[in-house]
Amino acid sequence: MLHAIKPNEHGPLGEPMAHAVQTCVHCGFCLAACPTYHELGQEMDTPRGRIVLMKQVLEGTLPAATAQPHIDRCLGCLACEPACPSGVPYRDLISPYRAQVQERLPRTTGERLRRWLAAQTIPFPGRFRLALAGAGIGRALGALVPSALRPMLTLAPKHVPPAVHLPAVSPARGERRARVALLAGCAQQVLEPDINVATIDVLTRNGVEVLVPAAQGCCGGLAWHTGDLKAAQAFARRNLGAFPADVDAILTNAAGCGSAMHEYHLILRGTPDEARAETFRKRVVDVSVFLAQLGLREKPAGWSAPRKVAYHDACHLANAQNVRAEPRSLLRAIPGLELSELANAHLCCGSAGTYNLDQPAIADSLGRQKAEAVIATGAQVVATGNIGCLTQVRNHLGRLGSPVQVRHTLQVLRDAYTASAPRP
Repeated sequence: MLHAIKPNEHGPLGEPMAHAVQTCVHCGFCLAACPTYHELGQEMDTPRGRIVLMKQVLEGTLPAATAQPHIDRCLGCLACEPACPSGVPYRDLISPYRAQVQERLPRTTGERLRRWLAAQTIPFPGRFRLALAGAGIGRALGALVPSALRPMLTLAPKHVPPAVHLPAVSPARGERRARVALLAGCAQQVLEPDINVATIDVLTRNGVEVLVPAAQGCCGGLAWHTGDLKAAQAFARRNLGAFPADVDAILTNAAGCGSAMHEYHLILRGTPDEARAETFRKRVVDVSVFLAQLGLREKPAGWSAPRKVAYHDACHLANAQNVRAEPRSLLRAIPGLELSELANAHLCCGSAGTYNLDQPAIADSLGRQKAEAVIATGAQVVATGNIGCLTQVRNHLGRLGSPVQVRHTLQVLRDAYTASAPRP
């Protein structure tokens, strides 16, 4: 029976998990929205199937190891949430469940090493940059590299942009309309530091003073989505203390980061910091939402020739934060820009944090399909709002030999202000 899960048996996260399970009526509306069901066609690889599996594990009637292959294959894209007529808060179940069972799961030495390397490098820009610099050695070793680590080498870019120093304070141009603090991100600072540069440029042009707190760190999303609750809590606490209270908003320009910060109340549930986390998360806003609400004071010039731009909905922007209209409205504000939509736009691109490291076959298939959908639009540029999506789609467009450039929404907007061609 659905009520068999006893919340008090599973710590502070037991209640939200039990509620999510009890809300599901097993109607199956989620199946059509689920990328892994689209790929594999198996009931246990759907949100409905996974809810049944997690329920049985939490009740003690099924070993966690039996359910785990199907739980591991969940992208956490949350496409099931907007598709669900019952409003099942799947996010309140999947990450807390992983936090409950992760430590007692049997994993190979290679899997544990890969997860440890990812956790020790990606959230720390300095370490991550060094790791990417050393990836060339791993590629040269070829078959000598353990198979569990090869997806990391495949996905590591061969060219990493130079590091960019972000000013602690970037004053508003003209009359100040707002004052915000920006999360710089971790992987983004290494893989595409120009996103933050473009974000600050667009904000200051529109009368926004931008602070970049020096004490901030990783949002904790990678740890949270892989079940490392202690690490996620440490990252969350660091950011609770790093961001000032006297700003109009805390802005994010990476969908995954914004989604994770909106879940700080869940990550820190049952701790003395829960109330602070609840207040904090309500101040977190995606930059596209903030700009759309504020309004563009300075209108972008656009380009001398029309430009076709496709838009890819990052899952943790569209599904987790319900942000769909705002990025599109910013892009449509650019003269000469024709906005195109993607076929099967609800399907995840396969990035999903470290999913393309842990489940490379499924991630590759989803990434190829997304790249093909982009190419089919005939666009010169595809815009998105998440560094993981940007990296994944760029990788697969490159594999298909496509010249389509992948840009963050704020990069497209900045380029339109300066009337410069998008830079690769």
